[in-house]
Amino acid sequence: MLHASSIYGVVSAIVAIAASAVALITIRHARKTHRSLLAALPQIVWTATPGSGVDYCNRRWYELTGFTESQTLGWGWPDALHPDDRPVALENWEKCRLSGEPFEMEYRLLNAAGGFRWHLVRATPMRDSSDAIVKWFGACADIDDQIRNQQLLEEQVRQHTAALMEANSLLQSEMRERTLAQQELNQQNDRMVRELTKRSNRATNLAKMAELLQSCTEVKDAFSVVAGMAPKVFPELRGAVHLFNASRERLEMAALWEDCTLPDNAFGPLDCWALRTGHMHVVLAGDHSAECGHVTSPDHSYICLPLLAHGEAIGILHFQMIDTGEVPQPVLFTVNMFAEQVGLSVANIRLREALRNQSIRDPLTGLYNRRYLEEMLGRETRRAVRAEQGLGVLMLDLDHFKKFNDTYGHEAGDTVLRETASFLLKSVRAEDIVCRFGGEEFLVILPVADLKVTQARAERIRSKLRELTVLHQGRSLGMVTVSVGVAGLPRHGTTPKELIEAADAALYRAKKEGRDRVVVADPAPQAAPAQPQIIGMGQP
Repeated sequence: MLHASSIYGVVSAIVAIAASAVALITIRHARKTHRSLLAALPQIVWTATPGSGVDYCNRRWYELTGFTESQTLGWGWPDALHPDDRPVALENWEKCRLSGEPFEMEYRLLNAAGGFRWHLVRATPMRDSSDAIVKWFGACADIDDQIRNQQLLEEQVRQHTAALMEANSLLQSEMRERTLAQQELNQQNDRMVRELTKRSNRATNLAKMAELLQSCTEVKDAFSVVAGMAPKVFPELRGAVHLFNASRERLEMAALWEDCTLPDNAFGPLDCWALRTGHMHVVLAGDHSAECGHVTSPDHSYICLPLLAHGEAIGILHFQMIDTGEVPQPVLFTVNMFAEQVGLSVANIRLREALRNQSIRDPLTGLYNRRYLEEMLGRETRRAVRAEQGLGVLMLDLDHFKKFNDTYGHEAGDTVLRETASFLLKSVRAEDIVCRFGGEEFLVILPVADLKVTQARAERIRSKLRELTVLHQGRSLGMVTVSVGVAGLPRHGTTPKELIEAADAALYRAKKEGRDRVVVADPAPQAAPAQPQIIGMGQP
């Protein structure tokens, strides 16, 4: 393949040769040898006069175009040009003819087969001594193969460029997709990390709450823990706990957190669908299909769960979403665990309370038993001694109790004991302690009470008990009387044993002196001080 510069060099050389040859022809009257030389050239060579057009073409022109001399000489040669190139070629030739500048351009020439081939055309003017153009010498070199190769190369370059651009576009699109996928993956990872962090915090706080609940000894302490830990376990929820009252006719609020909005602090069991169905009930904001009666027109989604203890409902847990939207699925799973933990803890506390009551209370009367008496009397005695305060002890015994059993039966005797216990509880202060000492005997501890107050309390109990009416199976069991022995700290001792023995001795005297009376114990004997021993003279 020849480069354009090489082609231009060849054409220039041909034009120079042709010019020299034509000059020789002109000068030497067109010798045949020089015409033969021009005719033998493989390129087209031509001459033209400024005003008459082409006056000579070598044989190559006629072989290529198939034109005759009559069709070529003068101004017939433009007919051999491609119709698209003809106007431009004539315009350029006219410009060069007028300016006297060399002529050079590319155009397509007709060939004998009826097609067109690209040629590079160049013409140079020959001037006389007066610098006037007397002749134009030109040559045409066939560059069709080079043009087609160049076009093919350009097409290949265009195709490769398009392929590269497409590949680049695909690569950019893939990079964008990968970037978006990476961003989505990063967002998913962030969401996953946040969710795992939430779950971890929930689990940690749930375990912490379980640990605290295990340490609670009373139900009120347990719900104080629940109200404190619930916002940490569920930061997106607010809530409340309601428990059944003693009659199980209503549920009353036991705890509330995060300003949970409820119309009433108490409601009936049928007002909550969780208690009706026995399982968790979820209501989305705006859903009026199955609203709980204890929540009026909720603007936020809420959850109700029954609190179960040993299979029995003891109350409900109520949660409300702080923000709008549905309750997240992980929250629904965790609130079930939360409710199970709270219900189990309340059941355990109540069980411990029941066991403790059984261990310290008399099953017949509900009063504290002798075991609890010994514990409390020891504590109150030590406190009274430290504070230098009084402490009263009453020992009571029902008069002729055996007669009730023999006359009316043991059930009637049990009724008398229960009614007497209830009467004693109503007859003492809140800080006083009433115990069943054994059989038909009772003992009352009166903290911070001197002997005078204790004796007055005993007299009041004795006199009021006579007014008590005890019914059994619809009939009265008659009047109940009691004998009372009174002892007080420090006059009758400073230890539980001394006080009980003093009160018991006083009770024995009251019964011996005729019953239905109050007797104060004799003062404890003072220990005699040790007398110094005098050793006389002469004694060993």
